[in-house]
Amino acid sequence: MKANSIPRAGLILVGGFGTRLRPLTLTLPKPLVEFCNKPMIVHQIEALVAAGVTDIVLAVNYRPEIMEKFLAEYEAKYNINIEFSVESEPLDTGGPLKLAEGILAKDDSPFFVLNSDVICDYPFKELLEYHKSHGDEGTIVVTKVEEPSKYGVVVHKPNHPSRIDRFVEKPVEFVGNRINAGMYIFNTSVLKRIELRPTSIEKETFPAMVADNQLHSFDLEGFWMDVGQPKDFLSGTCLYLSSLTKKGSKELTPPTESYVHGGNVLIHPSAKIGKNCRIGPNVTIGPDVVVGDGVRLQRCVLLRASKVKDHAWVKSTIVGWNSTVGRWARLENVTVLGDDVTIGDEIYVNGGSVLPHKSIKANVDIPAIIM
Repeated sequence: MKANSIPRAGLILVGGFGTRLRPLTLTLPKPLVEFCNKPMIVHQIEALVAAGVTDIVLAVNYRPEIMEKFLAEYEAKYNINIEFSVESEPLDTGGPLKLAEGILAKDDSPFFVLNSDVICDYPFKELLEYHKSHGDEGTIVVTKVEEPSKYGVVVHKPNHPSRIDRFVEKPVEFVGNRINAGMYIFNTSVLKRIELRPTSIEKETFPAMVADNQLHSFDLEGFWMDVGQPKDFLSGTCLYLSSLTKKGSKELTPPTESYVHGGNVLIHPSAKIGKNCRIGPNVTIGPDVVVGDGVRLQRCVLLRASKVKDHAWVKSTIVGWNSTVGRWARLENVTVLGDDVTIGDEIYVNGGSVLPHKSIKANVDIPAIIM
């Protein structure tokens, strides 16, 4: 293996304010929101580090100081360099590569690019090996989906398993079921194709690479989810916990615990669980959470220092940091509580978002944004 064939750099497209994941992103930048008890961005940083990356660039529209402070800890922990590449105007998905050219093209090793909302079993090592094997300019990770008509579909050259022929946006008739999974590896030569302006890598750079026979696809094995909005955040949580179960992960709470029903339960050691609870399947409980007696939790996320009081029922819900769910309350149907929300005793919430520091004293029968 040549010295320059090991990727040194990775760029994570973070972008803007994470409006799709409000009300959580009103409190923390989206990359710092905990996904299965670990900030989203840390899942990605750890995967890049495992593939040998030492320089990570975060492409952002704004510079959240809280992120800089937070990530300093991981720079030290993994002995890596994390830089913010701040766009004075949003540069879409292509422009950020050009803006970070000084870091990405320090040498001629290939570099990784990924969208910050993607959760999966990141295949960076295998992607690198595959990219080196074909020798062309770029490789994009693709994942198979059941409803390709919702997405842009990747179509291969005839008689070629990986070289891309074209992309078909939201196809009406079946042309394939592989879609762009938001993870790429490129040779530095790709930067010559990109101008420093708002430009889409998918709509401008990829077609140019395809025209030159320089773009391949790599099939992702296992689960994949873009978790940029609450409904998908919950679905992604289920997929991630199932993947931990398949791997026999010691992080999960053993199904032998009396309160675990259906498995896929991840509970932080500092959380306190009351008597006669039924927890699961697909539940994540963060640090310093307190769960009362007789509580029923299913397909939900309880973030740090939240409280669920006796006999409450919480399903398909994200309970924000420091929030409280009252006794005998019932939350379901993709309900998201921001930071420090209080749901009164015996209150029913049938979906929607509650902004930080609100107190809910009446039932919410129809999904709504409560501000």
